[in-house]
Amino acid sequence: QVQLVESGGDLVQAGGSLRLSCAASSGIFKFYTLGWYRSAPGKQRELVAEMPPVGITIYADSAKGRFTISRDSAKKTGYLQLNNLKPEDTAVYYCNAKGGDLAYWGQGTQVTVSS
Repeated sequence: QVQLVESGGDLVQAGGSLRLSCAASSGIFKFYTLGWYRSAPGKQRELVAEMPPVGITIYADSAKGRFTISRDSAKKTGYLQLNNLKPEDTAVYYCNAKGGDLAYWGQGTQVTVSS
């Protein structure tokens, strides 16, 4: 069992930046694929970025050039750097860790971008 706790969400003006964090309860986190998803009102949850332990990191088209996913395995923490935020980025952002048949989710952190 891996518990994930997100933090870093906030209210920010358009053009601003935030860094979201995802703290994992277990060091096995480093072997899992780290993902960030978001859920906006009236919309399905969507993938924002995904970083496997080895391999290619992928980004949603809406995130390319503005968001950066990273991880610090020593700290058992994943990050999502959000730059040049837009009102349409307003959503609850969720951290996900998956490996094999297992997948874990955090509780989410709210990002609100004002125009």
